[in-house]
Amino acid sequence: MSHASQSQPTSSSGIFNTILVVIFAGFSAWAYQATRPPPPKPLGSPNGPPITSPRIKLRDGRHLAYEESGVPKEIAKAKIIFVHGFSSSKHYHPFVTSTSPELVKELGAYFVSLDRPGYGESDPDPKRTVKSLALDIEELADQLNLGPKFYVVGFSMGGQVLWSCLKYIPHRLAGAVLISPAINFWWPNLPSNITNEVYSRQLKQDQWSLRVAHYLPWLTYWWNTQTWFPTFSVIHGHPATFSPADMEVFSKLFSSSDPVQSKIVRTHPKQQGEFESLYRDMNIAFGKWEFDPMDIENPFPNNDGAVHLWMGDDDRIVPVTLQRYIAEKLKWVDYHEVSGAGHTLPYADGVADNILKSLLKDQC
Repeated sequence: MSHASQSQPTSSSGIFNTILVVIFAGFSAWAYQATRPPPPKPLGSPNGPPITSPRIKLRDGRHLAYEESGVPKEIAKAKIIFVHGFSSSKHYHPFVTSTSPELVKELGAYFVSLDRPGYGESDPDPKRTVKSLALDIEELADQLNLGPKFYVVGFSMGGQVLWSCLKYIPHRLAGAVLISPAINFWWPNLPSNITNEVYSRQLKQDQWSLRVAHYLPWLTYWWNTQTWFPTFSVIHGHPATFSPADMEVFSKLFSSSDPVQSKIVRTHPKQQGEFESLYRDMNIAFGKWEFDPMDIENPFPNNDGAVHLWMGDDDRIVPVTLQRYIAEKLKWVDYHEVSGAGHTLPYADGVADNILKSLLKDQC
């Protein structure tokens, strides 16, 4: 008489292993989705932001938005490209906001400010590098017929961009001004004893945010959108990043502006999504550079132009100690330090006028 075969019960270890596999697969799927930023909102699409600014079409098909101000380009004595900072746009333009119109007219200054890739109404650049924006700026100048040479002025992260202009397109520059330019703590020629000391004085949340941007750039989006740990303080306007002078500037700017326009100016920079604007910006600014600014040679060996670096000595976002070191090593940089000023230096009373006059001193 045959016996019916009986199925063997599943072992407890087999069940446990299966559960682990399921948990790991679920966690991997969640982690993959969490670290992948949403796609940018296409400009001009039915559900995307409208296109309201003039734009040029670049060599790779992207578009770069810009805004003109100052005297008409046709009669200008000086043509100046302004590069905005972090979480900003072409509308945050200190020479429009703070410079005396009479001085602009006297010096014959024409300004064009651009939305950097992914900001405002400029298309994102998924292949963006430290070098690529300098080439975008050069192409903007060519398409707007600014001539063989033009001036560049950059504020904060826009000021950091100017190191790339000095490296890759020095032959196109008539002069340059870096205002409160961001610093990459990993530039090789910065002395470790100074960078370690300054870095240790940054907010802990910023130390971690910068480490992620430098060492694990693919995690930058997740790190700054998760809710377990504090994220990059500058994004959220942490009060520790502002000096008394900064607070005074903010008070004047916001009290004198139209509330509707102020809301547009605040939301416009990030309207295509925060990854292509803020987080890609962090990865470039604090990532691995192809060159060190302190290896750059004097772009004006014949004294036919000048490079100026302006800093406030109470800047709590960009360490003034490191700026002093850079200015000391690069003897061809004209360094200007304003006592009591913070990171919003170009918006302080009279400073934008002084910056413009220093840049165009031969025309004063």
